[in-house]
Amino acid sequence: MSDALRRRAREGLVSGAERAGARAHFRALGIDPARLDGPIVGIASTWTGTMPCNVNQLELSEHVARGVTAAGGVPLPFNTIAVSDNQSQGTPGMRASLISREVIADSIELMAHAHDFDALVCIVGCDKTVPAALMALARLDKPAVVIYSGPMRAGRLRDREVTIQDVWEAIGAEERGLIGRDELDELERVACPGAGTCAGHFTANTMAVALDCLGITRLGDGLVPADELDTRAPAAEATGALAVQLLPTARTFLDRRALLNAMAGIAATGGSTNGILHLLAIAREAGVPLTLDELAHIGTSTPVIASLAPSGRYVAEDMHRAGGTRTLLRELVRGGHVDGDAPTVTGETLADASRDAPAPDGAVLFTLDAPFKPTGALHALRGNLAPDGSLVKLAGGGRVHRGPALVFDSEEAATNAVRAGIVAPGSVVVVRYEGPAGGPGMREMLSVTASVVGAGLGDSVALVTDGRFSGATRGLMVGHVAPEAARGGPIAIVRDGDEITIDVDAKELTLALSNEEIARRLAEWTLPPLPYDGGVFGRYRALVGSASEGAPLLT
Repeated sequence: MSDALRRRAREGLVSGAERAGARAHFRALGIDPARLDGPIVGIASTWTGTMPCNVNQLELSEHVARGVTAAGGVPLPFNTIAVSDNQSQGTPGMRASLISREVIADSIELMAHAHDFDALVCIVGCDKTVPAALMALARLDKPAVVIYSGPMRAGRLRDREVTIQDVWEAIGAEERGLIGRDELDELERVACPGAGTCAGHFTANTMAVALDCLGITRLGDGLVPADELDTRAPAAEATGALAVQLLPTARTFLDRRALLNAMAGIAATGGSTNGILHLLAIAREAGVPLTLDELAHIGTSTPVIASLAPSGRYVAEDMHRAGGTRTLLRELVRGGHVDGDAPTVTGETLADASRDAPAPDGAVLFTLDAPFKPTGALHALRGNLAPDGSLVKLAGGGRVHRGPALVFDSEEAATNAVRAGIVAPGSVVVVRYEGPAGGPGMREMLSVTASVVGAGLGDSVALVTDGRFSGATRGLMVGHVAPEAARGGPIAIVRDGDEITIDVDAKELTLALSNEEIARRLAEWTLPPLPYDGGVFGRYRALVGSASEGAPLLT
């Protein structure tokens, strides 16, 4: 009935009397109703003027619209919210970041239903906008193309490239007196030179690589720097024209094969743990069975063939110059880590689209025969401290750590302790009540991890949390611990001095307590008061699921 009503409404749009009101509004927009019998393309921009990450998207949206119009379609651009992880990092505002993923997805879904688009172009950039758009497209399953708005160029400080990661770690160094305030100020002034997502291979650029591996974007456009408008403008117009062709629907590029290909790309570039969180959420929306352990297996078994910050040397613009994701995919297809028969929105397979890519240069991009690292960096750990799983990314630091717990019930408390010099070498810093429900919103712990590294403790202190990490995090940092503290997970009953063992090779995260002692403590545990009970935060807390399933809303 719904499809029949939709068809009836669409048939009346061009000339039916009952839709004269709609046509009057199209006329007000300067759109001749005679054009409405062609494809209507929604252009979802995640522009915001609150941060550099997505600030070029209004201009890109205009170019997409020109491409739609030139191809005979009707472009209808609209906007969503977007939250800056960097500007909210280490503040209560960071709780809004992961929650914004759901709001963005809902916005795109609602607009597509309300305006009956035939196809969609989603313009994405900062961390949550990429998975949010894909989640919406998985729900809608309409023809769609995604365009990533591009990375920021690296800053330069004398003879080296610098990024926002350097700033965060310099904050920790300045706090401990290891550098002067003038050095921090100098770095701050040059680290972020203009528009675009953070320059290193943090979460946003991790998801840009995932887009290419999914095949839902024009291969090779993603890592073009945001300020390179001579390249970006025609790419945006070509994307708009592509959408008018009414391609295969979005789930064609969000099936199990595509999601596993995306995970291989994330692993091969040393990408963020957030990539796994988001792929699980996308899979759920697309109705694809996919588990944390399956993704982590790819994360462990795929060699790292890109030297990208934070675990390598180079940044996104360097990877683009070295052949970008096309070169990466050529190598992964050759080695059987990516299914090259998977389709792309241009009609080619991944193998065909990457066949003529440049060979790896041996500096930024490597061959599988001589990889940057022989095994992947993303690992899932389980044990009596994380019965439903946890994630660690080895971006520096050791593979085994055993030490006494130093427990904090918030990110701020942990950060203050590091800054005050309370955290001693050998400790395992435990930060809890920062999970999807506990936070709410599963804040990133970059202020903690950067302070640890900046204080010179990166090789001697580990961190365990039910929150998550920025893609800029390095060191032995275990996140996504599930069940989380707010849902009665064992992390809720850890006490100062309890011995914790992190063993990456054994894939274990364990607390040196008997099952009986853990059960006794859990029986005595009561949920402490948590912040943000009302509004969108309260609704999110009531509905959100486990990080081990992608922190989906359980509706």
